[in-house]
Amino acid sequence: MPVIVNGVELNDADLERELPLHADADNPMREAVTALVLRRALLDEAGRLGLDASDEEGAIGALLAREAPAPEADEAACRRFYQMHPQRFMAGELVEADHILFQVTPGVNLDMLRAHGNAVLAELMEDPSRFAEVARQQSNCPSAAVGGSLGQLGRGDTVPEFERAVFALPAGGLLPQLLETRHGLHIVRVTRRIEGRMQPYEHVAGQIAAALSSMSRDTAWRQYARLLVERADIQGIDLQGAEPERVYGGSAA
Repeated sequence: MPVIVNGVELNDADLERELPLHADADNPMREAVTALVLRRALLDEAGRLGLDASDEEGAIGALLAREAPAPEADEAACRRFYQMHPQRFMAGELVEADHILFQVTPGVNLDMLRAHGNAVLAELMEDPSRFAEVARQQSNCPSAAVGGSLGQLGRGDTVPEFERAVFALPAGGLLPQLLETRHGLHIVRVTRRIEGRMQPYEHVAGQIAAALSSMSRDTAWRQYARLLVERADIQGIDLQGAEPERVYGGSAA
């Protein structure tokens, strides 16, 4: 069934261009269609308000700046963020970590894979000294060749869900449950920690202000986009409760 937004049917060429941008989503096709619906709604509103739509990106940017402005982060908000999230501003913090990866591949029975991973983890909880041996036998990561060792990791070196887990573990700690990431299921341990130092507020104030302003802008854009979608005449897809990944120019939405 075709998807029609305010009388305009979404075409296959647009969908083919949009789909790769959502490859990591749980449902890439739905996310791509949602993004195209949103884009059409934004362009229609820009046209209704008399904004020049010959440059689509410019028209959407002008529309959002005019109709969904967001305040810039002030000094007090930046300092509160700095004090509430000290771990984000550590410099020189490193961990040495090992892992065993059970890769999730197309067609794999996830329940059986998880049960197998939990059985292996239970064995290692009883005898952690076998970690390297088991990694060489079981892991689907190239690090299996070196007993699962990932070497030294700093902030930003791995996907966020893996980073949160390893930096929360103490030295010598084995995570007591499987860690699920976009790459699969992991058994994780930390063998060494190198504590960092917190960067002075003055060194990161600009970074914090930019991040908070971006978050504020994206929230305002998300709310405005939701309103436009609710007003639009949409046929062929139910977007009830949908949250598009992007609103404009690659920003999270």
